[in-house]
This record gives sequence, structure tokens and C-alpha cells, in this order.
Amino acid sequence: MDAYILEYLNFAIRWLHMIAGIAWIGASLYFVWLDSSLKPPLDQPSQDIGIGGEVWALHGGGFYRAQKFKVAPPELPNPLHWFKWEAYVTWLSGFSLLVLMYYVQAEVYLIDSSVMDLTPMAAISAGIGCLVISWILYDLMCRSSLGDNEPLLAGLMFVLLTLLAYGLTNMYSGRGAFIHFGAVIGTIMVANVFFVIIPGQKEMVKAKLEGRAVDPKYGLWGKQRSLHNTYFTLPVLFVMVSNHYAGFTNHKHAWAILMAISMAGALIRLYSVMSHRGQKRHMLWVAGYGILIGLFVALFPKPVDTSAAGLVKFAEVRQVIDARCTGCHAANPSFAGFAAPPKNVLLETPEQIKTQAQAIHQQTVVAKAMPIGNLTKITDTERALIAAWFAQGAKVKD
Repeated sequence: MDAYILEYLNFAIRWLHMIAGIAWIGASLYFVWLDSSLKPPLDQPSQDIGIGGEVWALHGGGFYRAQKFKVAPPELPNPLHWFKWEAYVTWLSGFSLLVLMYYVQAEVYLIDSSVMDLTPMAAISAGIGCLVISWILYDLMCRSSLGDNEPLLAGLMFVLLTLLAYGLTNMYSGRGAFIHFGAVIGTIMVANVFFVIIPGQKEMVKAKLEGRAVDPKYGLWGKQRSLHNTYFTLPVLFVMVSNHYAGFTNHKHAWAILMAISMAGALIRLYSVMSHRGQKRHMLWVAGYGILIGLFVALFPKPVDTSAAGLVKFAEVRQVIDARCTGCHAANPSFAGFAAPPKNVLLETPEQIKTQAQAIHQQTVVAKAMPIGNLTKITDTERALIAAWFAQGAKVKD
């Protein structure tokens, strides 16, 4: 596919994905807050028609009164608003991006031969298989007796997700692994909506229309899956931006970093949910942010020993950059799949190289994020040469 078309489609679908994601996550966060903030109604008429809880709010210059029935209202209102398309569009646009970026361009963004030498078809099949199998396992666990024991279910889910993170980071490139981990969580979230929450709501509506008593189990199932989704929210948001942080995705223990940040996000979200209920469990957010601070300390880069390199000439560095970097970072990239230089970084002249010296060092030596998937086969010796050149002042004149 033409590089320009790929780039424009990436922009258009990513924008749609962001808009739909904001709408879905915003609604999800609001309804979790709403459900946790309900108070029993004080007036008798509300109690008589089956109102189980209500909350008053002030927003945008107006007073709002939101009420929730214990099971269902005496009569269905018209119109009745449903919240589902935000979730569906988020997943459809996200999967489209996955295909466009990581499947169409598998050799660039998904496969890292130094991790595992996969064919594009094998890599893509494994990725799709992870999405399907993860949802099936999760759904079976929720429908089993484990679904009645939330702490045990959460613990088992954490173990399985850890195994998934370890497997993905030992199969794909760093960013490919992280994005597939997020895709698994996102798929579970939207499948909860499509296969559990919405069918349950439809059954409740159908029962009312047919004059039958509404079975409360559908509401309980939907609430459980909605609560699971809210704990997945912060981890999946991190994964969405993780490709900007090669220090995480390219670390030798990337799977542990991924799970640590996911755990931090889940703990912080758990604190938020419990706070809505008036339960201030401060140790939850302390633990969450403690994990993030601990990561900062543990991942602090160690100084690179460049003493053995001797005095490095710019001509040597220029030769490495021309061979390993300029194919993408040029006004007219020669590397297939790039219509423009990534992040508009140009490395064609000494002046451009000097300007980007800090970024070159960070991306090739510290994070080892570039070249992407090591497509141009830069060696450790060449990385060490760049490190020594940078340590010696990043001079572009010998």
C-alpha cells in the first residue's frame, strides 16, 4: 500500500479511535461513579415505584437528579438511551489501527528478528489468537464459580495476564508486544459489553415488554463486568501511549514493567472507586504511586563506559548513521513504508545530526528503540561508538 495512503489512514482512524475512546471511557467512569454514589431516596413516592438509589449533582449551571431502580421501572420510558456504540467504535477503530500499523507493516513494527524470527503470517495469526483465546478464558472464569469470588478471580487474572505479557515480549518487538497486551484487554472490555452487558439489558427490556418479572441476575452480571472494565481502564490507556516510551517497551524485563504499571493503574482506579463509596483506602493510591516511583528508581539508566572506544571521529559516526538511520530519517525516506521521516527528524547533514545528538543517543544507546525492530541491523559495537561520540561532546567536525 502506498506510504502516503497508510499515513493518512493512520491519522484518520487514530483520531476516530481517540474520540470514541474518550466517549466510552468517560461514560464508563461516570456510571461507575454514579453507581457508587447512590443514596436511598428520602421521599416516599420514589420508594413506592422501586427507586433503589439516587444522587443529586450540579453541572454546567444546572441541577441534575439521577435515579436508579432496584430492578426496572413500572413502565419503560421512551426514548430509552443505550450506551454501546462508543465501545463498539472504539474497538473497531482500534483493531483497524492494529491491522494497519502492525499487520500490514508487520516487518517494521511487529516483528523483531532478534526476539523471535517470525514470518508475518505467523506473527499475525498469533496476535489474533491471543485476542480470541484470552476472551474465552476470561469469560469462562467469570461464568464459573470463580465469578462469585472476586479476590480469587482477580488474582488468577493477574497471573494469566503476567504469563501473557511474558509470552508477548518474548515473541514480538517491544511496541508490538505492548500493543497486543492492550488489544487483549480492550477486546475483553468490549466483549463484556457486546456479549454480557447489552444482551442482559435487552433481556430486561424484553421481560418488561412481555409483562414478566425482570430477573435481577442480568443486572448483577452487567455490574460485575462493568466494574472489571473500569479496573482495566488505566492499564489500557497506558498501553495506548506506550510506543512513545521505548525505555519501557525495549527493556530486557519489559513484561515486568508492563505488569507493574498495569498493577499501579488498577490500584489507583480501585482507590478511586472505593472513594466514591466513601471508603478512603489511602494505602491503595500510595501503593500505586509507590510502584511508579519504584520503577523510576529501578530503571534509572546506568552510565555507559566509553573509555575503551578512544577518540571517536565524526566520520565513523556519520557512516553508522547513514547506514542505519538515514533510510527513514530523510526528507524522502528510501525505506519502504515511510512517506515522511518519523517525528520529522532528519539526519542527512552534520548540522541535523548535531541538533538531534541527544535524541540519537537516547534512542539508539539508552532505549535501544532505534532502528525500529532493528530493521537495519545496527550492532552493539556501533551503538557503543555512538555512545562514545556523544560522551565526547557530539562533535561534527574532526
